[in-house]
Amino acid sequence: MHATLDELNRLDRAEFTRRVGPVFEHSPWIADAVWSQRPFASREALHGALCAIVLAAGAEKQLALIHAHPDLVGRAALAGTLTRASAGEQADAGLDRLSPEEIAQFQTANAAYRKKFGFPFVICARLNKKEAMLAGFEHRLGNSRADEIATALGEIFKIAELRLRDITQLCPPN
Repeated sequence: MHATLDELNRLDRAEFTRRVGPVFEHSPWIADAVWSQRPFASREALHGALCAIVLAAGAEKQLALIHAHPDLVGRAALAGTLTRASAGEQADAGLDRLSPEEIAQFQTANAAYRKKFGFPFVICARLNKKEAMLAGFEHRLGNSRADEIATALGEIFKIAELRLRDITQLCPPN
């Protein structure tokens, strides 16, 4: 559902949270928390405020946000139970057209990553293709847990920016 920034700024808290909440995977608390900061002068200002809520939320909520993301080519993807946004993003990256061998590669990489860090590998699928994602697993497995938390949040912020653009894509740029 598309809206102008002015329309978003005028929404009551419940409707704002309903519309903006999906920008962050299964985490409408972020949109709810930013509502009181309205009006936003631009889409970028809204995105920045949403990200600031996450950064100020503390480690427990940040980890919960990371855990809200599905594994790439994981059980939810294979069962068809991803959110509409995640399904579209994974499909755009070609992850819905993998060979059995490629699926096995992703599942092995997911398992190794989860074993080391305790949360799913998060990457902005719309800005990467399968080869880059697989290389990302390999590269990022060498990181520390703290570095990976920061990297995952950065990827989540990219995802959120693109999803926020989708909500307002038919509107003039702000």
